[in-house]
Amino acid sequence: MFRTRSTAELQVAKAAPLFAALGDPTRLRVVARLCADGPLSITHLSKGAKVTRQAITKHLRTLSDAGLVRDRWNGRERIWELESKRLEMAHNWLNQISEQWDAAIDRLKAFVED
Repeated sequence: MFRTRSTAELQVAKAAPLFAALGDPTRLRVVARLCADGPLSITHLSKGAKVTRQAITKHLRTLSDAGLVRDRWNGRERIWELESKRLEMAHNWLNQISEQWDAAIDRLKAFVED
């Protein structure tokens, strides 16, 4: 049991920065934009945004630190793209939490009906 708890704690420690990065509305919009439009430069990510290019750059660094995006150079432009494995990790975490809530609701329903 102790070993399982340690594993769970390690998983939480790995997931916390991911969800912290996604908790900011601007960063979430950047992720959504990259999901919809694919890899983009900071110039393209800044178009239509309500924040400056410098702010977008800061948010991209935070997303990169959380492992959600990565960059590559294309000539003079730095292109940013999503890191799908980290997004999949977030998806799996949310599914796990959803399953736990469903199980709790089923137990409550059974309790109330008895």
